[in-house]
Amino acid sequence: MMNRPSDEILSNILKKSMTTGADYGDIFIEHQRPLTIQLEDDKIEKLSSGVDAGIGVRVIFGDKSAYAYSNDFSEDSLYNIAETVSRAVKDREGSDRTFDLSRVNPAVNFNIKLNPGDVDMARKISLVEKANRAARDFSSSIRQVSVVYRDTIQDVCIATSDGIIAEDERIYSLALIQVIAAQGDVLQTGYEAVGGMAGFELFEGEPFEETAVKAAKKAVSMLKAKKAPGGRMPVIISSEAGGTMIHEAIGHGLEADLIQQGLSVYADKLGQKIASPLITIIDDSTLAGRRGSFRFDDEGVQSQRTVLVEKGILKGYMYDKMTSLKGNAPSSGNGRRQSYRSRPIPRMTNTFIAPGEGDPMKIVQSVDKGFFVKKMGGGQVNTVTGEFVFEVSEGCMIEKGSIGEPLRGATLIGNGPEVLHAIDMVGNDIGFDIGTCGKDAQGVPVSDAMPTVRIPEIVVGGEV
Repeated sequence: MMNRPSDEILSNILKKSMTTGADYGDIFIEHQRPLTIQLEDDKIEKLSSGVDAGIGVRVIFGDKSAYAYSNDFSEDSLYNIAETVSRAVKDREGSDRTFDLSRVNPAVNFNIKLNPGDVDMARKISLVEKANRAARDFSSSIRQVSVVYRDTIQDVCIATSDGIIAEDERIYSLALIQVIAAQGDVLQTGYEAVGGMAGFELFEGEPFEETAVKAAKKAVSMLKAKKAPGGRMPVIISSEAGGTMIHEAIGHGLEADLIQQGLSVYADKLGQKIASPLITIIDDSTLAGRRGSFRFDDEGVQSQRTVLVEKGILKGYMYDKMTSLKGNAPSSGNGRRQSYRSRPIPRMTNTFIAPGEGDPMKIVQSVDKGFFVKKMGGGQVNTVTGEFVFEVSEGCMIEKGSIGEPLRGATLIGNGPEVLHAIDMVGNDIGFDIGTCGKDAQGVPVSDAMPTVRIPEIVVGGEV
């Protein structure tokens, strides 16, 4: 683990920050070692590495908070930022509390088999170059290939006025590839990414060259794809599509800050039916190897499994410390931040619809004429109304229970609560996708997933 201030100094910083009567205080210390390798046009365009370290001090008082940070670890600097946040607390009775800090153990642990810090740079560069070559060799129509490899070793320590010290080492590995194919004036893109809270062993189970070929195949196959027809129709969303829809259509709407601000369609609906009884939605940061996993969140709360929706009934929201104090509910371990420069806010981790009992093939066969979503693209959602629009990066028509040729240019247009109520078949499979979720100008690693599901009717945007 990193070098950090002693427990005694941390205790004194907390005491200093809370002398003016704050309700709660915490200290977040981070030491991060990122590496990025980027390949463009058959050559390495970027190779960057370094160390970023800093410390932040926060106090919460009523429905407000104050946060200050520094990358200067000297005692004078630490006491200065503690005094800075303490001055934000006005018109309260002062406090002379002391804090006897003790370490808390994680609820789960993760086994990193091959620490990327122990892997030669040449091996990482080779991974990127082999993926580039595999994609380019797939077809003469490939015009451009971009490959990025990234690993991060992040050590964090959190000390809180609840009297705890939590420490976590988070090792993330990621590789992504984007391929552009061209035929005449038609350009199509294939994109694939793999990543997780894992070491370099991530690339041993499935060589990244195979991922590169998937991206190239997708781009080339879409060159001859016809434009998708538009209209209302049955839609099957494959487990391969990942959980983008669930992440956007309901996930953000269950984050407690949006709930408390009245910016979510799911506000004031605890205990109510908000989805089909086939739908159970879980946020779980304890899953081994997943990109949204950790031992402790960024407020020192143990990682946990949170059931948000159970058989269609809304059971809970995702809380950080501030929203839990305001909502008189325990934190669900969803307090996350991009770095020590950012304050924690409620964020998803690994969010998914739990698998059901349906056979995915039979779900497809149940549709006489409809649309099959193999891979989802990006999307937008209005959390207040639940209205969404999602791009479909790979889709096909379903004719008499069989999946047809690829189509391009499709979107899904609908309303989150309505779609969740409408789902009438849920498969026994599940497929995870990864991403970096943006909110309040912060990005954090996440994953999302869903099984194959059937929506009896939804608007497919395309040619009419």
